[in-house]
Amino acid sequence: MKGNAKVLESLNKLLADELTAINQYMVHSEMCDNWGYEKLHGAIEGRAREEMHHAESLISRIIFLEGTPIVSRLNELHIAKAVKEMIANDHQSEEAAVRAYNDGIRLATSVADDGTRDLLTDILKEEEEHVDWLEAQQDQIEQMGLENYLSMQTEKSK
Repeated sequence: MKGNAKVLESLNKLLADELTAINQYMVHSEMCDNWGYEKLHGAIEGRAREEMHHAESLISRIIFLEGTPIVSRLNELHIAKAVKEMIANDHQSEEAAVRAYNDGIRLATSVADDGTRDLLTDILKEEEEHVDWLEAQQDQIEQMGLENYLSMQTEKSK
């Protein structure tokens, strides 16, 4: 099924966002592992996997619409040197993703591409959950202090 050129362009931009997020999350996850923050390592690694599923879904949709997925494009990575900055950078990236998915949904709706709209809506909900989780981490750091927060990140989730 031949897709709308603007929708395909939007899907490839979203794909670049997802591929960038995967890389940023994987680096942050491995940094947490290296520092001994096992709980945070597992949570961030899980986010990377979710972003991989998003990328896979976008690639599938682009191919279905007879487009070419561009998997070689990455945006600028924002790798942090400390956990608090890491969470702030990831939060900014996720908020940008929410805006981008909302833009993509509006575009898909305007050209009556309900399949793309539905896919992007599903991914948007997960991106909003990512924002919520990151905001919860920021709240915990503010309320209990960075040192207490980090001490809670040294054990794996049960």
